[in-house]
Amino acid sequence: MSRLYAKGRVLGFKRAKRNQRPDISLVQIEGVKTLADTEFYLGKRVAFVYRAKREVNGSKIRCIWGRITRAHGGSGAVKARFRNNLPAKSFGASVRVVSSLSFLFFS
Repeated sequence: MSRLYAKGRVLGFKRAKRNQRPDISLVQIEGVKTLADTEFYLGKRVAFVYRAKREVNGSKIRCIWGRITRAHGGSGAVKARFRNNLPAKSFGASVRVVSSLSFLFFS
């Protein structure tokens, strides 16, 4: 069975020299290398899936959903806004970029 999502990696928050914006996260999507490649992913949903210690509704797996808003630079990185800001422990962690049709399988 093939994957219903593209893999991505959290690079960190949008930032300047001294300020960082925790409401906007930078994500590098696997296989996306140019600004033109990012066009396809704009508006797509992003899921940060992680394990927690305490069980809720019989599962220790949790998810923070977000959406890709725009490109970041020319190297294929994108900016994403999540419903809740991602924790700093997510830097370097993988995320799932889900197309609109496969979103039905995750909700």
